[in-house]
Amino acid sequence: MADSRPDPESEPDSVFPREVGLFADCYSEKSRFCFCGHVLNITENFGSRLGVAARVWDAALSLCSYFESHNVDFRGKKVIELGAGTGIVGILAALQGGDVTITDLPLVLEQIQGNVQANVPPGGRAQVRALSWGIDQHVFPGDYDLVLGADIVYLESTFPLLLGTLRHLCGPHGTIYLASKMREEHGAESFFQHLLPQHFHLELAQRDEDENVNIYRARHRGPRPA
Repeated sequence: MADSRPDPESEPDSVFPREVGLFADCYSEKSRFCFCGHVLNITENFGSRLGVAARVWDAALSLCSYFESHNVDFRGKKVIELGAGTGIVGILAALQGGDVTITDLPLVLEQIQGNVQANVPPGGRAQVRALSWGIDQHVFPGDYDLVLGADIVYLESTFPLLLGTLRHLCGPHGTIYLASKMREEHGAESFFQHLLPQHFHLELAQRDEDENVNIYRARHRGPRPA
C-alpha cells in the first residue's frame, strides 16, 4: 500500500478504497492456510479502518502457492514484503528461513503484528515496520535479496511511488516477486507492461487464468539510482 502524503493515517480513504458494503460492519475472521508444510492461522480484521488491507486476497494465496510449488529458497535471504495487509506472504517467507521485514502503512501494523505473533515462533526472524512508498523507503537498506508484494498494484496514482521504492529496496542481485489480480480498471497491465520494464528485466513467472492473477519476477536492468 502506498500514500503520497506525509501523514498516511490522516486520510485512509485515499489509500484503501472500499467496496460498498464489503466493510460495513466491524468483525474479525480467522482462517487457516497450509503452504510448504506450515499451517498459517491468519486473522482478518474487517471494518472501515483497514478497508482492503483487512483481508487475504487471491494474489497473496497465489504467491504463497508459487513459493511452495517452485521451492523458492528463503534460507538466509534478506526479504521485505510491501503492502502486507495480513502479512501472510512475509510470514511464510520467515517460516521458510528468511530474515523478513513485513511492511505496510502504520494503521495496518497491529493486524500484521498479531498474525506474526500467532505464526512465527520465538526466535523467528520477522519484524514489522511502517513503510510509505515514495516517502520513507530510504530509511530502509537497499540490499534486499527478495522484495515481495501481493495485490499492491491497483491505484495508478501510487505507481511512480511504488516503482521508486522497488528500485531502492531491491539489491543489485536481488529479485522482486509481484503477484497481481489483473484488473483492467486499475491499470495493472500498464504498470507491468510499460512502467516496470523501464528499470527491471521482467518476466511472467505464472498465470492463473481462473483467478486472473499474474505472478511476475523482476531483476534490475542496470545501475540503480543513487
